[in-house]
Amino acid sequence: MRLHCDVEVVSRHLPALGMRNRGKGVRALVSLCQQAPRSAPRPACLLVATLKDKRGTRYQVRAAAGPPRAPGGGGGGAWARELAPGAPTSPGPPSRGGASEGAPGGSSLLLKGNIEQFFTKFVDEGKATVRLKEPAVDICLSKANSSSLKSFLSAVRLAHRGCDVETPFSPLTPVKTSEFEKFKTKMVITSKKHYPLSKNFPYYLEHLQTSYCGLVRVDMRMLCLKNLKKLDLSHNHIKKLPATVGDLIHLQELNLNDNHLESFSVALCQSTLQKSLRSLDLSKNKIKALPVQFCQLRELTDLKLDDNELIRFPMKIGQLTNLRFLSAARNKLPFLPSEFKNLSLEYLDLFGNTFEQPKVLPVIVLQTPLTLLESSARTILHNRIPYGPHIIPFHLCQDLDTAKTCVCGRFCLNSFIQGMTAMNLHSVAHTVVLVDNMGGTEATIISYFCSLSCYANSCEMLK
Repeated sequence: MRLHCDVEVVSRHLPALGMRNRGKGVRALVSLCQQAPRSAPRPACLLVATLKDKRGTRYQVRAAAGPPRAPGGGGGGAWARELAPGAPTSPGPPSRGGASEGAPGGSSLLLKGNIEQFFTKFVDEGKATVRLKEPAVDICLSKANSSSLKSFLSAVRLAHRGCDVETPFSPLTPVKTSEFEKFKTKMVITSKKHYPLSKNFPYYLEHLQTSYCGLVRVDMRMLCLKNLKKLDLSHNHIKKLPATVGDLIHLQELNLNDNHLESFSVALCQSTLQKSLRSLDLSKNKIKALPVQFCQLRELTDLKLDDNELIRFPMKIGQLTNLRFLSAARNKLPFLPSEFKNLSLEYLDLFGNTFEQPKVLPVIVLQTPLTLLESSARTILHNRIPYGPHIIPFHLCQDLDTAKTCVCGRFCLNSFIQGMTAMNLHSVAHTVVLVDNMGGTEATIISYFCSLSCYANSCEMLK
């Protein structure tokens, strides 16, 4: 049985020596093995192998009966020499009686009942610690699959107690490089000839880049990579994203730069990406508009929309309260939505857009008296009454989703006054790229007023 994780072996003697451990694990393959001694019972041990030390270091969890022998006479120097280079180790010699006779490829500590304690408080996060009696070390496991870690620790407990282990033991042989390939966490492919056609992607991938591969659709094998945090599909020919991309619950960065996308679906906006996605690059596509539901991706901090065909931002863009970097250069934006002024950015680039000049006269579309639809919509939105297609017709949900926000904070649907004014972009961003070649940093923003009184109170702003 094997577990792929980060491993750090920490000596408990370090504090007494005035030293600290480095606090960083090494990617390793931890195996539960069983030796083949000359007499029964057969001892079980943990083998910690790394890519640099494939023979590994062995730690006994249950040993055969018989007097133990120390390697090289049990001295600290012998202990240091026995450990293969590159293995995750800590300084400090073991107590007398450490290794089995003729143990190949590292140290094997024969101490019956050698496990002192298991620490499993954070096992659901893929973390656990196995404390050995001798040598006085803690084997710290992290970045493991939580279910695999639980199964592995259960098997180690049974082996430690001398019980039968249903899971087959791993062979006590040097680990092959191919074994580590299965557990790769990063893969970068930048040409068609290197793209895997006949074999799957490593299951534990956290970062996958497949650029310049000529992909016309998202490979469904990628959607099985449940640990994926960063997906880079830039410089391909993808026209549409499947909704199942939203099932990648840990996805934080999505790069779709230089593809043929024409839209970003509502299904993706309402998926688990709402809680995980931090960075999104949709530059160099053919997107004309983003759905109003796009603003439900409220964990976004970095958004790139350069070189598209955008004619408008989502009306509720002000709801992206975590957004810090926004780039939408070289699009076709005529104005900014009223909620744009609610953003708090560190960097903003709107260069090369076709912003209109503010119109002097407002557009007045007032209803007197208000229709039942208008009055009901304002009441629902003002009181934050939940709604959805399972409660009211879908087209009414769309009307409520696209309702306009008055400068006073109230909402309006079809009864409003629309005004336009110039806004200095430094009011929403610390660093602003010039809007045009004339050195301007102003853009036209559209404002809405729910009544004549609101408009009258805001005349100075419109000037």
